Amino acid sequence: MLGHRDVAATIAVRDLAAARRWYEDKLGLTPVHTEGEEAVNYRTGASQLLIYRSQFAGTNRATAATWMMDGDLDETVRNLKARGVAFERYDLPDVQYDGDVHVLGDMRAAWFKDPDGNILALVSGRTSDVRTS
Repeated sequence: MLGHRDVAATIAVRDLAAARRWYEDKLGLTPVHTEGEEAVNYRTGASQLLIYRSQFAGTNRATAATWMMDGDLDETVRNLKARGVAFERYDLPDVQYDGDVHVLGDMRAAWFKDPDGNILALVSGRTSDVRTS
């Protein structure tokens, strides 16, 4: 039914203008469509990321969006960190750390939060064992 359809990550934010600045300045995203003061849609690779205004922003305690990286995870982490993005550290079973990157067997991952506390991830390698926060 839906297996052949694209899907978009949808993230709630409190202050759309502040969130736009963060997603555009820190992550380098470019808006492709806006709904006034309510929502902004970004194209990211072949996917979409929608941020929208909501009173429930930041209440999700799990990963809201994950970017699948093609071997450039470490460089991306360095670039984001240089732009002021702070990375999280999670105590996961059998995890080893390589700076801000979690190493779980063949998978490498880094997590960070947007200004509303939404958890975002970068992942490379085998993801069948991914357990995001």
